[in-house]
Amino acid sequence: MMNSIFFKKTKPTILIVDDEASNLMILSDLLQADYDLKVAKSAKKAFEILKYQNYNMDLILLDVLMPEMDGYEMCKILKNDSNTNNIPIIFVTAKVNQEDEEFGLNIGAIDYITKPYNQTIIKLRVRNQIDAKLKSDMLEELSMYDGLTNIPNRRFFDERFGQLYKECARDAISLCVMMLDIDFFKPYNDNYGHGKGDDALKKVANALFGSLRRPTDFVARYGGEEFVVLLKDISKEDTEFVAQSIIEAVRGLHVEHNYSSVEKIITLSIGVAFKDKTEDVLKDDLLKMADDALYEAKERGKNRYILHTVREKNEI
Repeated sequence: MMNSIFFKKTKPTILIVDDEASNLMILSDLLQADYDLKVAKSAKKAFEILKYQNYNMDLILLDVLMPEMDGYEMCKILKNDSNTNNIPIIFVTAKVNQEDEEFGLNIGAIDYITKPYNQTIIKLRVRNQIDAKLKSDMLEELSMYDGLTNIPNRRFFDERFGQLYKECARDAISLCVMMLDIDFFKPYNDNYGHGKGDDALKKVANALFGSLRRPTDFVARYGGEEFVVLLKDISKEDTEFVAQSIIEAVRGLHVEHNYSSVEKIITLSIGVAFKDKTEDVLKDDLLKMADDALYEAKERGKNRYILHTVREKNEI
């Protein structure tokens, strides 16, 4: 089915920020065997690395005393940015009085390591914080997946949809939203039982996932027997091809449904909303377009897709 939700890169990634080359060398020699290290000699360079890495960082070791922007100021910025506020920060500094340590912890650092370095202490504290971060990431990832079908859930969809909408608007690329609903699912549950209903949902989820070919294509369980698909940078014609492929994949499961008025197997209806790269529409309006198209597909007899475009909506 889908990639394991427990997948993690081979080594956790640590960003070391220190303006002294000798300190960078000591910490790198100490940690490079166990971690993927990125180094920066200034806050400015550190921000560039974070952006380049798509903010995918497991820990930041941050010097306090640096020119232009010190570690305290950088920590405040990181903790006030939604992209970085969950990355744990350990201050590494020669400032040893309790007031400095208290200040650093109050602005968001998770630990304090003082110079000169005790290599054993550094390794232990880094390991402990990395372990805590990885466990937290795993729990967060689990909360984004549907427990029955193992595909992303409504919460994951909301987050992904927001990201893709901004990305497509910024880069002027197309975006498609599909709302999908299993036809006559209530009579299926009522007559075959909820156990069979759960099995059917799993099979449909697998079929949906298998119908999407590109790494950026996204499918989630929206709730009940409803699913949602997001496709970016795609033509209207290819969107229709994907919608028809999904319908055929679900029909191809041949899941018996003698209580359907469409066919004697489980089928699917799809509402498609398509925004071309040059068109402008609010995120919520695009989702409503897909929902309206789904309603129309149901009204027209189910087991089909209906596509609405932004251009058509604006012409009404």
